[in-house]
Amino acid sequence: MTPVQDVLPDLLAALRVDGRALLIAPPGAGKTTGVAPALLDEEWCTGEILLLVPRRLAARAAAEYMAGQRDERPGQTIGYATRLDSKLGKATRVVVLTYGVFLSRIQADPELTGVSALLFDEVHERSLDGDLALALALDAAPLRPDLRILAMSATLDGDRFGRLLGQPKRIVSEGKSFPLTIQYARRDAAARLEPQMASAIRTALGEHKGSLLAFLPGVAEIERTADALGALQPICVLHKLHGSVDPAAQRQALAPPPAGQRKVVLATSIAETSVTLNDVRIVVDSGLARRPRYDRGAGLTRLVTERASRAAATQRAGRAARQAPGVAIRLWEEAATASMPEHDPPEILEADLSSLLLTCLQWGQPDPTLMPFLDPPPAAGLGEARERLLRLGATDADGRITDHGWAIAALPLEPRLAHMLIEAEKRGFGAAAAAVATLLTERGLGRNDADLELRYRRWRSDRSPRAEAARRMAQRFSKSPGETRASDLAKALALAFPDRVSRRRGGGGENWQSIGGRGFRLDSASPLASSQWLAVGEVAGHAAGARILSAAAIDETDVLDLFADRIETRHEAAFDLATGGVTPLRSRRIGNIRLSSGPDPAPDSDVIEAELLAAVGKHGVDLLPWNEAARELRHRAAFARALDESVPALNDETLTKDLETWLAPLLSGKRRLGDIAAGGLADALRGMLGYEGMRAVDRLAPGEFASPAGSRHPIDYAAPGGPMVEVRPQALFGLATHPHVGGGRVPLTLALTSPAGRPIQTTRDLPGFWLGSWREVAREMRGRYPRHPWPDDPASASATLRTKRADARNQ
Repeated sequence: MTPVQDVLPDLLAALRVDGRALLIAPPGAGKTTGVAPALLDEEWCTGEILLLVPRRLAARAAAEYMAGQRDERPGQTIGYATRLDSKLGKATRVVVLTYGVFLSRIQADPELTGVSALLFDEVHERSLDGDLALALALDAAPLRPDLRILAMSATLDGDRFGRLLGQPKRIVSEGKSFPLTIQYARRDAAARLEPQMASAIRTALGEHKGSLLAFLPGVAEIERTADALGALQPICVLHKLHGSVDPAAQRQALAPPPAGQRKVVLATSIAETSVTLNDVRIVVDSGLARRPRYDRGAGLTRLVTERASRAAATQRAGRAARQAPGVAIRLWEEAATASMPEHDPPEILEADLSSLLLTCLQWGQPDPTLMPFLDPPPAAGLGEARERLLRLGATDADGRITDHGWAIAALPLEPRLAHMLIEAEKRGFGAAAAAVATLLTERGLGRNDADLELRYRRWRSDRSPRAEAARRMAQRFSKSPGETRASDLAKALALAFPDRVSRRRGGGGENWQSIGGRGFRLDSASPLASSQWLAVGEVAGHAAGARILSAAAIDETDVLDLFADRIETRHEAAFDLATGGVTPLRSRRIGNIRLSSGPDPAPDSDVIEAELLAAVGKHGVDLLPWNEAARELRHRAAFARALDESVPALNDETLTKDLETWLAPLLSGKRRLGDIAAGGLADALRGMLGYEGMRAVDRLAPGEFASPAGSRHPIDYAAPGGPMVEVRPQALFGLATHPHVGGGRVPLTLALTSPAGRPIQTTRDLPGFWLGSWREVAREMRGRYPRHPWPDDPASASATLRTKRADARNQ
């Protein structure tokens, strides 16, 4: 008798009265296999009971267990339906199915005709398909007020799920409590995981009784840990449990070991929930999990190894105490548990939402945020999904689903793969597309080489039940006859991921440039490394250099044929920093890959101007041929702005930011920056200042100093000591006050020179100079320049730039 049977009366009563309920029961309580059969005898239950589980392994195992309890085979009263396999019959009343299969069923029949109850198992996992399945069921509920809905989990956010389901009765099962001992064994994060896991497993087998279940993040770690374990004791039988393992091998991993033997099961998170591994008394937990993370900037989903959540660690530890007292050995320090995330993040917040959006459009709801989701899909993810569906032709410009979109939605594949299948059928290689879809969605089929064609050949010769089931699925995808050629595999893959089609960069085969602009990396030892072009499917890692996980060599002629509508001729220009000019080029491109290029016999002037403008933006405005007038105007404007912030700025930063406004008109018809007309830059600056700005500059920073002698002298506003003017003292005779600029606020620096233009003295206090050092200067200058006046009292003398004799003639 399972613990959940103790609460069945309350649960059945809640479903009879309210039609909905929440069941919270710990691992091992029997909720997955105990509730559905108990509903069969309810008066209201005249149709099917659909038990929705997150994984195929759980669906098959649960159905087989429940059927066995009735001394039946799956497919009689109790059956299952997954993407690869199903066991159903005319008399089947309980159907265990994955969320993906349920989505197809409810889309085809929103009223779920003939269904009496929906049981959502392990809803806490928050997979994208799980959240979507629950949302559709709740949205369709008004069509079927008699339909019972039950959400079940071991670790459930009861308050939030309660609000989502309309506050149904919450049933809690305490479960069967076997003693569980938690031990911690510190792991060196800098060292390889697998040897440490192997060591912990050997130690645990020596210290504790029963079979052992070890949790590892992925298939690769399972294989390496198995190698690190080496030969175990004869009584220990090693099993590997993950989604790529054949059903027969999965059953062996779940079943009790033969008498006198112990199981050692190396598993991914697939073993956390919904299944019971018989005889397990020991759990060794790496504390790691591998999850898909979608990089919206790159448009790529990558697998990331992360710390498991506390909820996952609890689920894993509970595997050891389902049938007897057990021990869970965690490879981390006890204090680190508190810093682990409480739950795994909902997939809806991070995943590619293309499938979800298309499903909602098919459902008749163009805005998925209005659907009853526990967490609404984020706007950024929906925006990207809308763009992708538009590019695939699944929706039109108004966001409505097209005929092609309906065809895509009818296939149990994500939109890109469904689009590939449809397009490949039209082009005559549908069988190859079906093979590609199968290989990409069934992990480990044909092993995990990057070369998809090699994986296909292995799969074709594989006679295992899983490989046979995959072949039957591929045949359902496509009815196209004929042998699948390697070139067709590559073309199909290219149709699914056109932006990932890549050409080799360099000779080593490690670096690849994609049509979409992303750079990919490939193991140089791969047979694919010698190819010139690749159709790329799966990638993992950072966007700047994602690692290629699956690809197929493709001929350039096939690329050009498939994407002829994407090939474009571009008029380009290459800027030469040394000459300040551009060389017009013409190139043929497909996306970001240049197919050919050469001189452009008919250059596009707009492209040349844009390249000149871009060069100035990149290298700075110092590239421009500034003349003295333009430089002086910038200095004057800077000085004026320091006194009056209303004067527009003409500094490097502002000019660079506004290039389109002031510089672009000067580049019309030009091929070199040096071809800009003399005075053009100064005129452009005056235009930026405007009428009022120029008035302010002229008032605060006049360009010249007019001396009492009538001469005009340019003012240097870039001088280190402030505005400066060079002038002979004779031009200043009779001036009793010092000249200023800046509206009278800043004294001019007067650089006094001899009649020969040599420096005499610098002053910012002319009256003080007249009264002070002038006498000594005049005495010295009279000997050198006797023909010029050097009066004792210059403040009262007449300003002149003539010699004494010339002055006498003019009197």
